[in-house]
This record gives sequence, structure tokens and C-alpha cells, in this order.
Amino acid sequence: MIDIELIRRNPEVLMEACRQRGQSFPVEKILDLDKKRRSAISSADELRAKRNEASKMLGKLKDKPASLISEMREVGQRIKHYDDLEETHASELTEILQQIPNIPSESAPLGDGENSNVVRRSVGDITELEFQPKTHWELGESLGIIDLARGAKITQARFYVLKGKGAQLQRALVAWMLDFHTQKHGYEEIYLPYLVNRDTVIASGHLPHFEENMYHDQEDDLFMVPTAEAPITSLFRGEILDGEKLPLYYVAHTPCWRREKFSAGRDTRGIKRVHQFDKVEMYKFVEPKDSYRELEDLVSQAGEVCEQLGIPHRVLEICTGDLGFAASKSYDVEMWSAGTREWLEVSSCSNCTDFQARRSAIRYRMQGDGPKLIHTLNGSGLAIPRVLISILEYYQESDGSVEVPEVLRPYLNFDRITPA
Repeated sequence: MIDIELIRRNPEVLMEACRQRGQSFPVEKILDLDKKRRSAISSADELRAKRNEASKMLGKLKDKPASLISEMREVGQRIKHYDDLEETHASELTEILQQIPNIPSESAPLGDGENSNVVRRSVGDITELEFQPKTHWELGESLGIIDLARGAKITQARFYVLKGKGAQLQRALVAWMLDFHTQKHGYEEIYLPYLVNRDTVIASGHLPHFEENMYHDQEDDLFMVPTAEAPITSLFRGEILDGEKLPLYYVAHTPCWRREKFSAGRDTRGIKRVHQFDKVEMYKFVEPKDSYRELEDLVSQAGEVCEQLGIPHRVLEICTGDLGFAASKSYDVEMWSAGTREWLEVSSCSNCTDFQARRSAIRYRMQGDGPKLIHTLNGSGLAIPRVLISILEYYQESDGSVEVPEVLRPYLNFDRITPA
């Protein structure tokens, strides 16, 4: 959430963020509500001071004047009126502020959409296969490892079943990624609930803006996690962390659910765009002075996964008009898909600055200092379905088999998947 003090002192900052994101924010309404809320607080405080003085005076009098007692009852009613008014204005103000995305970093490239994102680096050479490559859905069927029809029968379209070596390959990817990030990069692995309460998804910034895209249990008012970012953000909601123990790095594997309505005719085949998928998520709680350096490290760590798998990847810096809701600065990591000949986003790494921390009331304290808002960062490490796609399409052979990347072989009892 944006700091109301910043908007109050310099509303032009929010107006410029509006322009950069290509959105419209009700800046004037925010300032008006804030002014009314503060006026109500001031009026209530003045009346409380008057009532306190009168109470002291009454305490010294043996005979209490009935007129003064009556006046104080009226003052009490007026205080309640202003308290209710302040609560109403504060609630409306909070509701508006919760709908406003983070302010883009000054270093984020300007642009109005994904076509303005900037390729910062490419790693690995794209080599042409000496035969006509198959797509992952063709390979999935011929190898007997991806069953889209039964996924749709069990649930609906955009769900799928992994079978045999396909399911084992996914399990190996998850285990290897968790080991890689914990053993090489110093992350602590955590296991999280897959259902979270409303406060949790408000704190991460997924509500109220994205509620229509989330699966929701109405009876208990719980949401299926859209990403592990949501529950990890709320690990320390409402707490003050020991600054001497920062930074804190966490990694978690969860399934993720998205109800988003996919564009008709776009990516309708295969497992590229689905409602349920598994992901390994990296998350950082850091001091503000370190957050942009930590972002660069986060992107490198996601890219290392691609390098270890031996698949070409590239890093895009996201422009202001394509930034996620909570992000101030972001990079996407994309892996090469040899069958469909396209780049697939497998990780989005973001610095959310103090945006989530303010919504979550997460602060830290260094020795001798007062509490300050922490900075939060998140990044996929990586998203599993698109990594599966890249592996199947990049490592396919002319006979229809698929070689298993070397780093995954210790987690499996096979090094090749052959046609069923």
C-alpha cells in the first residue's frame, strides 16, 4: 500500500505513477478523504480536551452544576459522532488505497505494455534441431506422460494429468530446485498451507484487486493460494523482526491456482496456460538499503536454474506499464521452447519495496533504532509446467524419445523417456 504521508506531501508522485502505469488513480478523492478524516480526528480530540477539563472542574466541586453535566453528555455524543465519521472516512480511504498498485522504481524502463519490456541478457545458444521438432503436447501424448483429456474429464479444460515418468519428472524438478536453493543460495525451506484467509491475500496485494481470479471457499472465506508469495508474506504479519537477523530467505513448493479467463484461441493447447500448476517460490525479507541488490541476486538465482538444466534463457526487464500490482521493479526469466519456437516465462522476480510490508504491518528494528518497514522480494524458482515444456521440447530426439537433463538424473531411476 502507498504511504498516505507521501501522497499528502507530494501527490505528483502518485500522478506520475498513474501515467507510467497507464492507469487512473483517484488522487483528489484520496486527498479529500484524508483531509476529512484528519479534521474529524482533530474535532474529536478538541472535544476530549474540553471534556477532560470539565471533568477536573467537576471533581473539585461539591455541588455539580446540572447544566455542565448536561453539556458534557452532549460533548460525549459529539465525540462519538466525530469518531464514527473518522472511522467511515478511514475505511473508505483504505479501500481506495488497497486498489492502487506500487509506485514504479525510477530505474524501471518506461513503456505501456509487454512490447516495451527490455531484453537485458541472453544465456545459451539456440541451435536448430536436425529434424522437425514436436510440440510438448505431441510429445506428452506419444510418450504417454501428459493426459489433457482426462484432466478435462476430471475437472474441466485447462487441467491436466501427469502420468508415469511425467509425474516423476515433475517430482524430481521440485526436489532438485528446493535442494538447489537451500544448499547453494542459503534459503530456508518451508511447508505452507494451501488455503489462506482473507487478511493474508490482502497483505500480499492479491486482494481486493484480483479476487475474481482466485478460487474461493465461501463457507470458511478461505482462498486457494495463487502463489506461495501470499502465505510467505504473512509469516510475519503484524510483527517487528530483529534487524540483526536480516536478511531472511525462504523457499517453498506449492501448487498454485488461477481462475483467470484465458484469451480465446491463445495458448489453448498443452500445459502452458492452466488453472492449476506447481511452483517453487523464492522470497526475501531485507533491509531497504539492500533490496535492489537483492533483486539482482534473485534474478541470477532463477537464471542459474535454467543454466543448470542446460536450456537457453533470457532476462527481460519489465516496463512500467507491464509491472505487477505489488512490484516496483521486476524482471522475467524466459526459457526457450524448441517445439513451439518461443520464449516461455518461467520466473517473475520483483522488488515490492515496502508496499506489502505496509499492508502487512511488517517492520524490523536495528539495535538502538525505532521500527521501520521492511522490504519484500519474490521470484519463481521456477514454475514447473513451462520448465517441463522446455525440457521435453529441447531434449527431444529424432526417434521421439526425450533425454533427461543431467542434474535431474540423481533424483530419477531413468535418464531417458521413450515412446509408450
